[in-house]
Amino acid sequence: MSLPFMSGGPSCRDDINLKKHTHKKQQRYMDPDTGQCTELVIQAMKPDSGTDLVKQVGITDQTRRTPKLVVSLFRPKTCSTIDVLVFILLWPFRFFICSIYLLFRPLNGLPKGGMGGSINVTEYPPYLMSYWGHLWAARSQKEHSVFQEGGEHSKPAPSRSVSVVHSLTRLLSRRGKREDDLPSTTPGVTSIPESTAHNFYPRRLVILRGDVWEVCNNHDEIARHPYFAVSYCQNDMLGFETEKEKEFIESIRSAASQSEMKAYWLDLECMGNTDDEKRLDVYQLADTYRGAEFTLVALPTNAQSGEGWRRWSDRVWTLSEIMMSKELRYIIGSEGPVKTVSLRELANLAYGHDSEEAAVINACGGMDPMYHLEHLTLLKAVIWHRGNASQDPEKAPPKAQPRPSKGIDNLSYQAEKVYALMVFFEHRIMPFPSESELQALARLSMTNDGYRMAERMLSMLPNKIPSKPSWYADDDQYKAQFWDIEPEVQVAGVTDGGALVLDGCRAASIRWKDFPEVGVRTTESGFRQLVAKIAVFGIPGFYAFAVQWIPWLFSKISKDSSNVSATASESCQGNECAVNVTISPAALILAIVLFGWATVLLVLGPFMIAYSISGRILSTQPYLIGVKGAMKLDEASHYLYRAWLSRPRLMYTTSGSVLAQHAGREGDIREGKKTQYDAVKELENQDELYTLIDTSTGTLYYFTAKRPPTVCLFTGREGGLGRFVLCSENCTVNELHKETVLRMPTQIHRFMRSCGWLAIGGVEE
Repeated sequence: MSLPFMSGGPSCRDDINLKKHTHKKQQRYMDPDTGQCTELVIQAMKPDSGTDLVKQVGITDQTRRTPKLVVSLFRPKTCSTIDVLVFILLWPFRFFICSIYLLFRPLNGLPKGGMGGSINVTEYPPYLMSYWGHLWAARSQKEHSVFQEGGEHSKPAPSRSVSVVHSLTRLLSRRGKREDDLPSTTPGVTSIPESTAHNFYPRRLVILRGDVWEVCNNHDEIARHPYFAVSYCQNDMLGFETEKEKEFIESIRSAASQSEMKAYWLDLECMGNTDDEKRLDVYQLADTYRGAEFTLVALPTNAQSGEGWRRWSDRVWTLSEIMMSKELRYIIGSEGPVKTVSLRELANLAYGHDSEEAAVINACGGMDPMYHLEHLTLLKAVIWHRGNASQDPEKAPPKAQPRPSKGIDNLSYQAEKVYALMVFFEHRIMPFPSESELQALARLSMTNDGYRMAERMLSMLPNKIPSKPSWYADDDQYKAQFWDIEPEVQVAGVTDGGALVLDGCRAASIRWKDFPEVGVRTTESGFRQLVAKIAVFGIPGFYAFAVQWIPWLFSKISKDSSNVSATASESCQGNECAVNVTISPAALILAIVLFGWATVLLVLGPFMIAYSISGRILSTQPYLIGVKGAMKLDEASHYLYRAWLSRPRLMYTTSGSVLAQHAGREGDIREGKKTQYDAVKELENQDELYTLIDTSTGTLYYFTAKRPPTVCLFTGREGGLGRFVLCSENCTVNELHKETVLRMPTQIHRFMRSCGWLAIGGVEE
């Protein structure tokens, strides 16, 4: 089992006071009792002493000794023959030990919340740490971030993207101001250029002046010319030959003549020459295609066989171009006629009738932009398959190879797919080549807060959780869709490593080292409280009073006249003296009564304690308790409630984990299948199998994870249950790593304490 925690060195901020501390290379956690970064020790069904990363110990509990002994007098561990036989044989010995404990350790006689009382602790152990680092990009313009600041902290922010902030401002300032221009403010994540600015016309057009086609930069002239935009695949139409580029441009101009158009937009001629101009053109790409009279799809001569359509449809930008268009036309070859085609007809030609892409286009129902989350989710899935094969989010996509020509297919943006997706959103983000796909996706989610895509991804459990951007998810093992999840947290920003910084989290610490002494609230009973107090305070009290009675008896001794039969001079011989002492009959009777009553209480003490802990348990102190391996339901109940004769009912979860199984109609109670334990014992990855017990609801969960999670976060709701993300801690970079997601009763989040900012993901191998 490898830990992704060691690349930054074995040092961290030791406690909630952020003191620097050096430690060993072991998994650690923030101790909720001490507020310090502590080595993680986990209890295991079969402890493995061979691992140095996480220390494993046997199962233990913190329940007080006397109540456990009392319970063992009245209940065997299990109903098996061996346990019953041991119960009978050891009963006298346990009874004797229990009585001795009551005599010499009386305050150990009742469990937490005993004597018919209640507990004061009504919340889970809190998670005390919060994110204290800088933000690479922030949701709020007021919040400091390296991305928005523009280079004050050059180390965490890529220098290339920082320089873009200033260069784009210079680029915009050179143009004449007009009503639909982008404001010249620094393009931060939530600034005006990224949220509301849309252009009515492209920045450049190729316009026919007389008999000559020329690239025009004049806004007033561009505004007077209707134009069409061109969509094509560079590899098919251009290759690597300069002559083919000229031939292709001539074919587009020929198509313009056929369509009686005097202006067109082609990326080869209209996109800027500098990196800054190209980024601005990508930002305005949706406006360019939306403002065109029609979009011309240019295909090679082999398109008749379907190969040209397929290669064109595999581009990242294809869907963005055609679905923003008012009308579609296509041309095959350099001299083919220009034909009109509907969106659905084009989808059938390029994608096929039953493809996912065709479903997205049919769902659109026309040329209107799709702003619904369901459609955006489908679009994301389709675009992520375009161009290169679906990329592992842990790895940056390969950069495009340099080409002798320019154009949108020639861009080497790592987050190209995100920029292609953003044209369907109401608010867009300014492209930057050095940001990762996850950083761009987080920025897009923050800018379009209504969809909250990043927050929904966080609450999902993908088939494979990435080791670095652990918040990212393309699918969900619970079969939920994006729109099924209602987020309960908000993304405040993103770190330079791609981690999401969350606000509004409720969190609880998971206890791994042992089973704690769980407090309970029982039914109120004055008589039960009286019996408990007599057992706890009466037995040692009467014995102590009886022992104190002896000096008082000796004080009643008198010489000569009544109690001493000889004087000291007559009875002493050398160093030895004989004194005859007689005790008052009343005093002797009082001493016998005190010692006798104390002995009777000592014999009855275990039974009195048993009666005092026999009340019905109404509620339990909230704890999340983890165990490595699979623990049976009876074993969990034994370790949790060893100090109580009346135990609350534990049950397996019905649908709270991927490994959960519903009992169906086997009974009239909705509960998990009782054979869950047998099923999980058959799993191959036993080293990644864990058990979680929630004492608040009395539910047991089985789950698999790469590392034992130490923090539970409430992040959203879905299907009538809450989504709780279980995370391990990376103290070296002050981030959490998603290990799994459980579906737990929503009401338990009320017992979790609100915490500050938390960063999810971003740990490195």
